[in-house]
Amino acid sequence: MQTVSAEPQQQKHELPRVLHTSHATAIVVGTLIGSGIFLVPQEMMRATGSSGLVYLAWIVGGLLSLFGAMTYAELSTMLPYTGGEYVYLRRAYGDLTAFLYMWTWFAVAKPASIASVTTGLARTLAIFAAFKWLEGTAFHLGLVVTWAQIFAIAMTWLMTGLNYLGIKKAGDFQLVFTWLKGVLILVIAGFCFASSLGHWGNFGTVFAGAHGGFGGFMIALIAALWAYDGWNDLTMVSGEVQHPERSLPIALIAGLGIVGVLYMATNAAIQYILPAATIAASPRPAVTALGVVTGPWGAALVSGVMALSIFVTLNGTIMSGARVPFAAAQDGLFFRRMADIHPKFQSPSTSLVVQALLTTALLLAVGRFQQLFELAIFAEWLFYMITATTIFVYRRRQPKAVTYRVWGYPVVPALFVVAAAVLLYYSYAENLKNSLLGTAVILLGIPLHFIWRPRHPDAAS
Repeated sequence: MQTVSAEPQQQKHELPRVLHTSHATAIVVGTLIGSGIFLVPQEMMRATGSSGLVYLAWIVGGLLSLFGAMTYAELSTMLPYTGGEYVYLRRAYGDLTAFLYMWTWFAVAKPASIASVTTGLARTLAIFAAFKWLEGTAFHLGLVVTWAQIFAIAMTWLMTGLNYLGIKKAGDFQLVFTWLKGVLILVIAGFCFASSLGHWGNFGTVFAGAHGGFGGFMIALIAALWAYDGWNDLTMVSGEVQHPERSLPIALIAGLGIVGVLYMATNAAIQYILPAATIAASPRPAVTALGVVTGPWGAALVSGVMALSIFVTLNGTIMSGARVPFAAAQDGLFFRRMADIHPKFQSPSTSLVVQALLTTALLLAVGRFQQLFELAIFAEWLFYMITATTIFVYRRRQPKAVTYRVWGYPVVPALFVVAAAVLLYYSYAENLKNSLLGTAVILLGIPLHFIWRPRHPDAAS
């Protein structure tokens, strides 16, 4: 097995370290809180049928995600370089494993995630009368192109442009609007708890038509983990964070803690207003709950917060995604142009543009990207699991080369690895077709890697 020295090394061309701890924390919080907390309570209730079990799934999902964040905190302080998981995998398991990770992120995971986020933004805004035009057809180009697709493409390029201008500008945007949406989420929860229409007895209600059992709880847990998904994105911009040995652990752990508090407050507010059966019947439980409390304007407020939340998530997703192929190109494992740094803005300019082009292609595929996004979720958790195992490699190889040590080692990292494995098992069982497609996409990277290597014999090793 090929390995690479785990000793910190200077990258050939570094991106500037301009992000503070507050920016890093905002990347974690802002990227995690998208539309999930507003939508998945319905799926979770349909799976478990119990308000108590839904809440338990949020707690367990938050703890498991925290275990992952604590594990990544140690890895990120040991190797605080652009690319995050790519760097950890390459130095622990060699070029092939790192290339497969990069290939999956570059070709499917990040473009599909961006396409899903921008389309979700369009669908959320279409709730408002001023944006009803998003539900219509724009024109035909051999295939139907909708206004929603055009809007999603425009948002992709808008936020790509912001990141093109430099990570400091994108980081400032993330910081300001993450604070704003956090405050608005607390306002929504406050409205619910202050209402005389709520009842603590709703926490004891059940939905009779639920999946039920251990399988139902696992479905709900998967939904919760997907809502918590995205905390790892910060590690991809580690090379641009000041004082990473201190900032990265604080941002990862505190950021996930903040998200957990906001998620549980929101879920509790929904359950305080709505009984289990109503939550299971509502496609947007948070909108329904505030609509009950305040009427149409409250439902509009939740929809507006959803749109803002998705918009901030988009910025973090675009920011992080471009760094992985950039890092691989620096090591000679991908097209050299992908390692370009803009001379004025000091951003990974080519990588950002190519990522936006791939996303545009998916958005024009008339919804097919949704299947790609589902298989990307499978690929993400597979690599979470593999990446988390690298901590055992580094602890054995260089036991004193860390500034932050994960609490509860080796139990905490092991629990996260086991949780990721269980999630993958249930993902396969629930979505066999897309899981197999995800496996095929990853395996396609093997011949591509061996085709690539002879053309670039000077790749760093």
